[in-house]
Amino acid sequence: MEKTVLSVDDEAQTREFVSAVLEENGYKPLLAVNGEEALNLIKENRPDLVIMDILMPKQSGINLYRQLKTSESLKNIPVIVYSGIARRTLLRAQTGLSEIKGEKIPEPDGYMEKPVSAKHMESVIRKILGQ
Repeated sequence: MEKTVLSVDDEAQTREFVSAVLEENGYKPLLAVNGEEALNLIKENRPDLVIMDILMPKQSGINLYRQLKTSESLKNIPVIVYSGIARRTLLRAQTGLSEIKGEKIPEPDGYMEKPVSAKHMESVIRKILGQ
């Protein structure tokens, strides 16, 4: 059965790149331009994986990630962060929010700093989806 992967990024070129990588490797892509749209798609479609940016309008990737990982019904969906922001910066922000909100949030299942090659992206996706 074809696995569904949601790509969330406000940059059209990035969405097109991720979509092409997904299609070339037999995945069904879903695309969202911000965290708000992504959350609706996640609830409607329950993708097998989410690949998301951090800096986006309307709802940031940090807030979307927190919502996913604190929701009983969504927390088991694996997430790859694909961002121009360094991994340590995201983890520092998550730690700060955890201290404020009192919720420990797990690290993402994968992290890719932009830009990456299609081959590297494919390998990270396959590893996380166990293929």
